[in-house]
Formats: sequence, C-alpha cells, structure tokens
Amino acid sequence: MKMTILIVDDDKEIADLVEIHLVAEDYQVFKAYHAREALDVLEKEEVHLVILDIMMPGIDGIQLCKMIREDNAVPIIMLSAKSTDTDKIMGLATGADDYVIKPFNPLELIARVKSQLRRYTQLNNGQAGDKQEKIIQLPNLFINRETHSVKAYERDVKLTPIEFEILYLLASNKGKVFSTEEIFERVWNEKILEANNTVMVHIRRIREKVELDSRETQIIKTVWGVGYKID
Repeated sequence: MKMTILIVDDDKEIADLVEIHLVAEDYQVFKAYHAREALDVLEKEEVHLVILDIMMPGIDGIQLCKMIREDNAVPIIMLSAKSTDTDKIMGLATGADDYVIKPFNPLELIARVKSQLRRYTQLNNGQAGDKQEKIIQLPNLFINRETHSVKAYERDVKLTPIEFEILYLLASNKGKVFSTEEIFERVWNEKILEANNTVMVHIRRIREKVELDSRETQIIKTVWGVGYKID
C-alpha cells in the first residue's frame, strides 16, 4: 500500500512542485488549497502525513494544525517563509513534528518526510525493535509502546509520534539525563546542525499533557545546564 501525503498550501505552484517530488518517490498525494478542504480530505481519506503551509487566508496553518491535533496524531511538517525562532516555536508548539523554511530544497523536504513516516509506521506497526520494552510502569506514568498509549496520573494522554518518542526515551532510561542534543539525535535520527529550540518546545508540550500542573515538573525533570530526565 502506498503511503498517502496531504499537501496543504494556497500557493498552487509550491503544492505542485512538492507533489512532483513526492510522486517520484511513489507516494500518493492529495492537495488542498485551504483549511476546510484539508479537513474534508482528512475525514474521507487515510492520510499518513501532512505538509502544511502556515500562511494561508482564512484559517491559517497554525489554527489548522490545532484542529487536526484535536483527534489525529498524523505527523505534520510545517512550511513557512518565516524563519525566526519565535515563528518556529509557535509552529512546533501547536503540535507540528517538524518545521521547514521557505525557500526549501525539495530533497531536504523529502528526507524529512521519509524520517517522519518511518517513525510513524514503526510506532503503529510495533516495529520499533524487539529489545525495547513494550510496557513501562513508573510512578504516575504508564506507557504501552505496542498500542502507542500513555496514562499519566490515571488519565489517558494523547501524544504525537515525536512527543511519544521523547517521553519513551526518557522513561525507558530511568534516572539518565539526556541533553537536548542527545534527545534530538536519538529521536530524529539525525545530527543537530545548529542550536535550536525544537526539543525544548516538544518537552514543554509533553509536560502540558502529562503533568497535573505543567508549572510543576513532577514527571519530566530539568537538570539545569545539562538536560532532562525521568526518575
């Protein structure tokens, strides 16, 4: 079965360019030029990844990302002409898994797509490796890798694939401190080329979901100047 990708961009030339490269890699592609059209596709079709432009008329990419995240954990790669850290943080904070700045190299985008799809399919098919623990039970935290389910303080928690991988990495290495660079390299499976806030933003989102009060870090602890851990 072909993997299916939804491109959401009001710029038809960019959408067509991305489609050409994705089809060349044997992906099935749907295109939407505004948010409502994208939501219709997601409702009717099985989509494995969304490439989402931020700057769109009406409901923009930030709002659409939030709407998708209400009931869908599909990987989302955001596209934006805005390159500041603030814009990137805002995109990731709404639930996106990756962020690509326009103008972009189509080959780089394809590489990001493959990375996200590989992680997504591994999680959903239970192919993350036999040596990894399937069940992790810690105080106030329960993780089932096979079902991609998480409970915190007896509450069901919905995480994106990236958020799940970060939480699983920390929980399966109880007491070990991971730097942001180590987390990025282990979860994204690539070297971090420059300092960025990607990991920090995802940690913040995980805390908002798993903690009773995200201002008090009962589960994920910060080791100042070093990184993060779960005891």
